[in-house]
Amino acid sequence: MSSLAVAGFLMIVIFMFLLMKKKISAMVGLILIPIVFAVILGFGPQVGAMALDGIKKVAPTAVMIAFAMFYFMIMIDTGLFDPLINGILRAVKGDPMKVAVGTALLAGFVSLDGDGATTYIITTSAMLAVHRHLKMDPVILPALAIMQNGVMNITPWGGPTARVMASLHLEASELFIPLIPGMIAGTLWILFVAYRWGIAERKRLGIVHHLENAQTAATAAPGDFSAASLEEMGSDASLKRPKLFGVNLALTIVLMACLVTEALPLNVLFMVGSAIALLINYPNLKIQSERISHYGTNVLPNISMVLGAGIFTGILSGTKMIDAMAKTLTNNIPESMGTHLALITGLTSLPFDYFLTNDAFYFGIVPLLAKTAATYGISTAEIGRASLVAQGCHLLSPLVASTYILIGLNNITLEDLTKKALLPSIMTSVIMLATAIVLGVIPL
Repeated sequence: MSSLAVAGFLMIVIFMFLLMKKKISAMVGLILIPIVFAVILGFGPQVGAMALDGIKKVAPTAVMIAFAMFYFMIMIDTGLFDPLINGILRAVKGDPMKVAVGTALLAGFVSLDGDGATTYIITTSAMLAVHRHLKMDPVILPALAIMQNGVMNITPWGGPTARVMASLHLEASELFIPLIPGMIAGTLWILFVAYRWGIAERKRLGIVHHLENAQTAATAAPGDFSAASLEEMGSDASLKRPKLFGVNLALTIVLMACLVTEALPLNVLFMVGSAIALLINYPNLKIQSERISHYGTNVLPNISMVLGAGIFTGILSGTKMIDAMAKTLTNNIPESMGTHLALITGLTSLPFDYFLTNDAFYFGIVPLLAKTAATYGISTAEIGRASLVAQGCHLLSPLVASTYILIGLNNITLEDLTKKALLPSIMTSVIMLATAIVLGVIPL
C-alpha cells in the first residue's frame, strides 16, 4: 500500500473518530486535518491552491444553502406555513407515530425529482414546525428525509445512476429497472423505522393514542393543536404578515416551480427569492437589518462546514490520495474471490461511497471493478447495480454538500444526524442488496 493511500485512509479514520467522539467540530476537522496531512506528505507549498480549487467547486452550493435558509426562515416568520401546520396537526391528532411515517412518505414522494436539496427544503418546510410543536426528537425529521432520499437517489435522473451509466456505458433499462424491487424493500424498511421511532416518541412524550375514538390524550403536553399553539415554536407575532399570505404563497409556488424546472441555477433562484421576500414583508431597513443578522447566526455555521468540505475534498484530490486509495482497494481483492466480485462490490460500496465522493467512486473505482469482474464472467451491468446500493447511506457522508442544507434547515449537527441515521441507513443498503441477490439481479 502506498504512503498516499495509507495517509488517505488514516486521515478519514481520524476525522470520523474525532467527529463521533465529539472531540472536534465538523468544520474544524474538515479544514485542519487535511491540511496537516498534506504538509506532512510534503505538499505544503501546494496546499493553498488545492484548497482553493476545492472551495471553488462548493462555493455555488454554499451560496444556495445560505439563501435557501434565508428564504424559508422569512416565510416561517411571516406565518406562511401556519395553515399547513395546523392542518397536519389536526390530521395526525398529535400522534408522533403518524407524524414520523407521514414525514417518510412525504420525503419519498418529493425525492422522485432526484434532487436532494429540493427534497430537504420541501420536507422540512412542511414538517419541521409540526415536529417542533409536538416536541419530538429534532433529529427524526432530517434522519428520515436523508434515508428516504438515499433510496430514491438511485433513479436514472439522479446523480449516482447517471454517473454509472456514463462510466460503464449502460442504459437505464439495464441498470435501474432491475433495482426497483430493492428500492421498494428499502422504502418499506424506512417506513418501519419511522413507525418504531414514532412509537418510541409516544412513550417518551407520554402520549397515548386511543385507536377506538381516534383521539389523543396527552399527559405531558396540552392536546389543543390550534393556531394559537404555534406560538410555542418561538415565532414572533410581530413578524407575522397575514395580509401578505397570498403574495407569499404565490411567490413560494413560483419559486418551487422554477426550482423543479431549473429555470435558473438554484443559488441564483434563492438569492432573488430571498431579496423579493425580504423587500415585500419587511420593507423597513431597520427590520431588514435585524432579520439578516438574526438569520445569519443559523446560516454561518453551515456555510463554514460546506466550505470546509471543499478544502477537504480539494486536498484529497489534489494530493492524489483518492487515486491511491482506489488502486489499493481494487488491487487487494484476492483472486479466489473473483467470482464473488459483484457481492464484494455491493458490500464494499458502503465504505467506498461514504468516504469518497460520487465522482471518485463511480468514475475511479467502479470501472476498475467492472473490468476485473469481466474476467470472471460477471457483467458490467451487475457490477453497476451492486455499486448503487451504497446510496442507502452515502448521503450521510460529510463530503455531500446537500446534507448541510438539511442540517441547517433543522438546526442540528452532523454528529447527531450520523448517530441517529447511520446504522438504519446501512441496513437500508443491506436490504436492497439482499433483495437484489434473492431476485438474481446481483449474483453471489
